[in-house]
Amino acid sequence: MQRKTLSDRLFDLSNTALFIVVLIVILYPLYFILIASISDPVAVNSGKVWFWPANVSWKGYAAIVNHHQIWLGYSNSLFYAVLGAGISTAVTISGGYALSRKDLFGRKVIMLFILFTMFFQGGLIPTYILVKNLGMLDTMWAMVIPGAVSAFQIVIVRTFFQQTIPDELLEASMVDGCNNLRFFFRIVLPLSLPIIAVIVLFNAVAQWNSYFKALVYLSSEELQPLQIILRRILIENQSSEMMGDLNSAQEKAKQAELVKYGLVIVASLPMMVLYPFLQKYFVKGMMIGSVKG
Repeated sequence: MQRKTLSDRLFDLSNTALFIVVLIVILYPLYFILIASISDPVAVNSGKVWFWPANVSWKGYAAIVNHHQIWLGYSNSLFYAVLGAGISTAVTISGGYALSRKDLFGRKVIMLFILFTMFFQGGLIPTYILVKNLGMLDTMWAMVIPGAVSAFQIVIVRTFFQQTIPDELLEASMVDGCNNLRFFFRIVLPLSLPIIAVIVLFNAVAQWNSYFKALVYLSSEELQPLQIILRRILIENQSSEMMGDLNSAQEKAKQAELVKYGLVIVASLPMMVLYPFLQKYFVKGMMIGSVKG
């Protein structure tokens, strides 16, 4: 191995220091919310909590666990994220693959219409009228069907298939008696795990964080996702139902602060758990299915 010069070592040291600073900037806000969720709100508001929790209290998490509406919204958000990500991924992968095939008649015109929607959209009012006329208003389908297809994701998937699945692979499979449907499920999909993981993660995060669609399309409380409930608590700054029989207004305010910080952590857990299982596909590269000559 070639010995590193002093300039190389200084370059590596500066890069390491820069990445450490970036990592701290990204992770510290989440860490602060975590310690603030179990710290005395007075100490947090006075700036005494920086690196370690002060006067640890689990009252906020206890109130969250004992609140039925939060867990109902939590289960709704999980359901919308799983169902929405499944529908979006299925439509996006199949649509992107079809548009990547050179034998698809009119694919350039279809792609032009798809790209057109990236710059011009109908707006909220026509979309609301369409959802209402389709009978999806105040149903779970209003959360997963509108916006199930993203033009940006279609472009990404189409580019992936064009660069990863060579025409020679299709021709060889056709010679062996493989039809289009079998080629897609038996060959294309197993070679497309990286892009599938990317699309699943994109759509799951989008569905989990979505609250505007629920705000517009849903009126029943039993269908509302966690984000609507979290928004309500953050706006009201307190919930008499969650505060229980606390006598002091100051104690109620303290517990409301703990609940707000705790809800942020609880709402972030599913995505933090999902990402480690999918991130390995990001580092495998986009040419995993290429043919070696």
